[in-house]
Amino acid sequence: MQHQLRVIKPEDYFILDEPYYEPVGDEIAVFEAAYHHGLPILLKGPTGCGKTRFMEHMAWRLKRPLITVSCHDDLTSSDLVGRFLVKGGETIWVDGPLARAVRAGGICYLDEIVEARKDTTVVIHPLADDRRCLPMEKVGELLEAPTEFCLAISYNPGYQSVLKDLKQSTRQRFVALEFDYPGAALEQRIVEKESGIASGAARQLVKFAHMTRNLKGQGLDEGASTRLLVHAAKLMVAGVAPVVACKSAVAQALTDDPDMLTAINELSGSLF
Repeated sequence: MQHQLRVIKPEDYFILDEPYYEPVGDEIAVFEAAYHHGLPILLKGPTGCGKTRFMEHMAWRLKRPLITVSCHDDLTSSDLVGRFLVKGGETIWVDGPLARAVRAGGICYLDEIVEARKDTTVVIHPLADDRRCLPMEKVGELLEAPTEFCLAISYNPGYQSVLKDLKQSTRQRFVALEFDYPGAALEQRIVEKESGIASGAARQLVKFAHMTRNLKGQGLDEGASTRLLVHAAKLMVAGVAPVVACKSAVAQALTDDPDMLTAINELSGSLF
């Protein structure tokens, strides 16, 4: 069977239904102000604290298509900008996600930017300053970004190292928004809304999360994220025992260390 290559058009990236998002500060107002002045945005915060959901909410709010790229070690500038491909005996140019977002006047969100190779991140510099353009050297084109285009990137400061850090030449081009896990009452409301779990169980899950977060730096790189709490809550709503849900959705996701697994499971057992 011959598989056909599906070309995703910019209109496919529009978010039609409002994504649920609970603001924790003035991040919406700052993002909108930056967007309307053509300023790129940097989101920084721990894993699973709501950065991606926030971007989906803002794309819906601003009525712009959202093109998300999950960055990784093998990401090249061609992966972002585009490349020549052979199709039907012809060599054709195919835009990458960054070029598609620029042409469509959309929002390009580069998630976990520090995971990309350092020479790759340089390609975004002309888009992230007053030039607001994307050099496409392979086709001899300089793609100018319309006023509707927005560049956003994110990273987790907790995972920074000498090898994986955001260079000053990159970060000083951006307006930065700092994210963290919400307060207990708000996090409980989020878990309830996202999973449909009862308020009492949601409250206990949030307590459990705070216990694991206190173990950060004492055997854990990160504590339980809000995302993991929602996963556990959904399992519980489906009939999985709370201790088993916490073990599968939280403990096993956080670590492989036998001693830490035992400690985390004991924490959930003390609450459920």
